[in-house]
Amino acid sequence: MQGVVFLGSRQLEMQTFPDPVPGPNEVVLEIKASGMCGSDLKFYRAKDGAASLGLGDGGIVIGGHEPCGVVADVGEGVDKSWIGQRVMDHHYLGCGTCKHCDAGWSQMCLEGVTVYGVTGNGAHAPYMKVAESTLVPLPEALSFVTGAAISCGTGTAYGALRRLDVADGDTLAIFGQGPVGLSATQLATAMGARVIALDVGKERLSRAKEFGAEVLIDPSVDDPVEAIRELTSGEGSELSLDCSAASEARQAAVRCVKVWGRACYVGEGGEVTLEVSTDMNRRQVTLMGSWTFSTHLQAECAQFVIDHDMDVDKLFTHRYALEEAEAAYQLFDTQTTGKGVFEF
Repeated sequence: MQGVVFLGSRQLEMQTFPDPVPGPNEVVLEIKASGMCGSDLKFYRAKDGAASLGLGDGGIVIGGHEPCGVVADVGEGVDKSWIGQRVMDHHYLGCGTCKHCDAGWSQMCLEGVTVYGVTGNGAHAPYMKVAESTLVPLPEALSFVTGAAISCGTGTAYGALRRLDVADGDTLAIFGQGPVGLSATQLATAMGARVIALDVGKERLSRAKEFGAEVLIDPSVDDPVEAIRELTSGEGSELSLDCSAASEARQAAVRCVKVWGRACYVGEGGEVTLEVSTDMNRRQVTLMGSWTFSTHLQAECAQFVIDHDMDVDKLFTHRYALEEAEAAYQLFDTQTTGKGVFEF
């Protein structure tokens, strides 16, 4: 079979791999949808791919960590009733026995973790071998494309909103309206929050309005902290979420919340400088990080989408055949479009 390999320095290649065969406690998925995630761009752009970011040993792996499909084959120790079932995949494999793995947070495994699509073969291919423990059933009410989104981008947004404990009536400032930020806007609106969407891209702000944002702010035009305070009677928002990883946005995400407010960082990489006393301590501000989600939250997110009749498919502005991967990532790299997905 053919699979997409990120070579780094904005280069990728279609390479030939053996069709996967499941070992003990493993299954093979027939991939139906494989999403393009913003974090894939880090591996696409980095000089030597994921290895230059400290992930993996530089070996060749198939990219793509938003898998969704149908179980095609099972290995020893796996119930054959899985065959034919529609599933998402929690794209992390840990030891399976430590306290974090036991709680569904295998990315926090005490013994180390394999990240499918980064340090192990991913979903930018017709078939993918995964551990049975990483399977999350995909409800019949959801499309494979929606399942792919929940398998990372949309699920990551949901995990961050749950960390923030978003409640009906909260004002939430979301910095960055790429795939994760736009998902957060859509989900938080469904949770009853008043969303203030921030981005420097006009197209992304326009989409944020379509996804439920009440107020749009372009930080390149207006000071975001001052603008948010003006919208909140001078107090600031209850909550903020940074999905951009930009240093200035991270500063603003902390400074824009009110006394006793909560801020969360979900964007990967980069640095931020804060004045601890004035930005946080003397305002009783809570700052937290959020890294994706557990298997339980992935399933919960899927049910939330169903219960609130959300159209997650509309996150995807571009749909591709796998053979179009080079052009797909060249366009995605501009970060001016919506989300892309490979369909099989």
